[in-house]
Amino acid sequence: MMTVPGVGPIASLTFKSTVDDPSRFRRSRTVVAHFGLTLRRYQSGEHDNPGRISKTGDRDVRATLYAAANALLMRTMAGSQIKSGGMRLMRTKGRRRAVVDVARKLAVLLHHMWMDGTEFRQENMEGMA
Repeated sequence: MMTVPGVGPIASLTFKSTVDDPSRFRRSRTVVAHFGLTLRRYQSGEHDNPGRISKTGDRDVRATLYAAANALLMRTMAGSQIKSGGMRLMRTKGRRRAVVDVARKLAVLLHHMWMDGTEFRQENMEGMA
């Protein structure tokens, strides 16, 4: 898991110890909801405000994924599709929303890599788009 840019030993160990068994999640996207990184919505009458994240899951994993995403966007020099998408979102919506979006993508990517038993390779990411 440490082959992903921005993910270090603490982030990978925290993710692995919290998920424990990757087969208990059918899809990789449900891991994001388990950690509370999905958007919370406020709807009342005429108002429809997609607010902040729900924060229902494990706080430590959410903070670790956020730190890994921030490191990917701010400190990593290597380019990737995840970083370019986050930088594009940072210009339009702001840094915090971009980091949360990249944290969501990292959680999906880490779970998918763990299920497949593969390593992160940059050429695979370029072909997925």
